[in-house]
Amino acid sequence: MSSFLVAAIDFGTTFSGYAFSFLHDYKKEPLKISAKTWTAGVGSLVSLKTSTCVLFDSTQTFHSFGYEAEEKYSNLAIDDEHHDWYFFRRFKMILYNKMKLTRETLLEDDKGKKMEAMKVFSSAIGFLKHHMLTTCKRQLADIEQSDIMWVLTVPAIWTDSSKQFMREAAEKVGISADKLMIALEPEAASLYCMYQPVQKDTENSTFGVFKSGAKYMVVDAGGGTIDITVHEVQDNGTLKELHKANGGDWGGTKVDASFTSLLADIVGNDVMKAFSSIHKYDFLEFLREFEVKKRTITPELTDKVTFKIPIKLLETFCNTNPGSDIKTAITSKPKFENKLTWTGDKLRMDAELTKALFDESSKKIVDHLKQLFRHSTVKDVSTILLVGGFAESPMLQVAIREAFKDKKVIVPQDAGLAVLKGAVLYGHEPKTISARVCKYTYGVNKTNKFKSGIHLKSKKCIINGVERCRDLFSTHVRVGQLVKVGKPQVKQNYHVVAPDQNRISFSIYTSNNKEPTYTTDEGCALLGKLTLHMPDTTKGMNRGANVHMTFSGTEILVTAVDQDNPEKAVTTTVDFLG
Repeated sequence: MSSFLVAAIDFGTTFSGYAFSFLHDYKKEPLKISAKTWTAGVGSLVSLKTSTCVLFDSTQTFHSFGYEAEEKYSNLAIDDEHHDWYFFRRFKMILYNKMKLTRETLLEDDKGKKMEAMKVFSSAIGFLKHHMLTTCKRQLADIEQSDIMWVLTVPAIWTDSSKQFMREAAEKVGISADKLMIALEPEAASLYCMYQPVQKDTENSTFGVFKSGAKYMVVDAGGGTIDITVHEVQDNGTLKELHKANGGDWGGTKVDASFTSLLADIVGNDVMKAFSSIHKYDFLEFLREFEVKKRTITPELTDKVTFKIPIKLLETFCNTNPGSDIKTAITSKPKFENKLTWTGDKLRMDAELTKALFDESSKKIVDHLKQLFRHSTVKDVSTILLVGGFAESPMLQVAIREAFKDKKVIVPQDAGLAVLKGAVLYGHEPKTISARVCKYTYGVNKTNKFKSGIHLKSKKCIINGVERCRDLFSTHVRVGQLVKVGKPQVKQNYHVVAPDQNRISFSIYTSNNKEPTYTTDEGCALLGKLTLHMPDTTKGMNRGANVHMTFSGTEILVTAVDQDNPEKAVTTTVDFLG
């Protein structure tokens, strides 16, 4: 059933925001989507997203989010009152990097103090939710929570446990499970682009990226991750995924890291560390200034670029290295000769050195795309849609255009808002995605009768006097398999093995291989547990459930019914955060 209002939260590595639209507006004018405008500092930076920073006081009570959190923490630091506060920035990447994510996973704040990641994420989502409701109520006073469908965006390359983590964080702040959808970021961006008059051809008609049969690649370049999907437009206008979601951590923050490490190369890592930890206000101001400056760097650049560097960094260098001066530190490094000067709070860098800050991330993205285009399902794709905040960088745009001269590279208007606005469209019409490609092979751990000469001896065990083989990987869906959205991929029947058994539990595994034999094979990993609750034991051993598993959604869906009564649902829980 359609919701009266769809609200999307785009929780990014560097920037976050929300947008919403009413159903009646969507039906008439799909792109009539409202987004909040945020102002940083004293108004020097106005954006449609705010900084992904969250601040808690010394009692771990939420204080603020976004630019406000940045500002408050910076001011506390000036007065040297920030030590007991908890400040988190760019913390989303833990959900990409963390191998074994649990509900108890801890996050380190700016000064290394630890706090539960779940609390940090849920507080951030709670702030954006509350802010959105306040904004909405100005437009329509009598709106109820039950009128709203919430959409939370996540990278398509994330694991199932990371998606569940985000869902539970949202549920903790009062977003009910049945009113929450998870949207994959590049898919959302793809939907947004479908509604754009992206490009005009010679006859002045809309360029046919989205004609039936058209194939295109969406490269969602964010601050943290680069997230890629490949789509084909179906006859009915829906989108079919052609290749499994892929990407890596080569986003725009890599450019910031390159600049910070260039400075550390001059002043020394110890000085950079001391400066960033003691002079918090100056450090955050410096990062914000660089964020604005890096957007202006283009491949055509020939003049020197001036960066404003806090004078406190220079002071820290001089205090740590008495008798040394910054000029000598620069000239002692041949790679900076005639390319860089530093006077007071002004760092002047020649054009080539400035542009080289983008080299690492651009090269990794281009190399990955080259590998992708070698795949049989991708090689005839002729269009690249470049979206996301980092997509607005002329340096990245040109790097991709130069590397793929035979492809059409399209950067839509508002590339940085494509995910957020696309997530709103997805909330109104989730069926626009009709088929996806499995990122992994999914299956369960099972035991079978031991077959000598086929099964490994080390896997032999005796159960009830019978030789059996343990740790067999029972495949449900295979990596690379095309799965239709909305249709269960697996139908299984499971039975109790004891008369008083009140639940059936088994482990779900993933593998990068198409045909894993054992759950202990290389490339296999325990994903989590599926539990079927069978509290009624009156039928003894004569009990079981017919289970449907769907792997084609943005999250794994499991439903079950009693084997003897299809009208009677069996409660199921899938836990990837055990």
